[in-house]
Amino acid sequence: MHRNALALSSFLMIASAACAGSQATAAKTSASADGAHAAKPAITEDQVKAAQVAWCDALLAIGKADATGGDAKAMASEVLSSAYAYATGPVLFKPTLAFGAQTFRFDQQGALAYFVGGDPAYPNDSGFALKGWTSCRPDVRSWYTDGDVALAMGNVYFEDGKGNKVMVDKTFGYHRSAGGALQIVLHHSSLPYTPPAK
Repeated sequence: MHRNALALSSFLMIASAACAGSQATAAKTSASADGAHAAKPAITEDQVKAAQVAWCDALLAIGKADATGGDAKAMASEVLSSAYAYATGPVLFKPTLAFGAQTFRFDQQGALAYFVGGDPAYPNDSGFALKGWTSCRPDVRSWYTDGDVALAMGNVYFEDGKGNKVMVDKTFGYHRSAGGALQIVLHHSSLPYTPPAK
């Protein structure tokens, strides 16, 4: 299997996590006017946590592809197409190290630039996924689920090959796609606030 496909399969844990056990998951019905609209299985807390782990796995895989001569941009593009809901509607994306007019990213091009850099339209992006991360660990602190929509808030802990550690505050929003996979519709990230010394 191609190196990109192997790494992408790690990320697609989001899809398998969303589908695993769905036969036993209670479904909430989003009824249409005639009551004929089919219900989607409700998103569970375990699926939300699995999606967070999958996101970290994908980030590390993109960085590893870059470090070993692979096509990190192509891999990141595949990840964004599969795990984020750009194909079906807007995705609300506010990355950590963005500022000014490019604080909020409104399309897949802006998200791709943030993860791998190299886009003249986003000259301040050096590629967050290419910073040499060797560890990425999510810690979901709280979540909200309502049928086929879920929100999760918490921290993600990063460490690079030199032992430098960073903690980031993150909020993700998910919906279940028509195919049954969890897809990201909200990605908000920021560094923790440090109050000024008194």
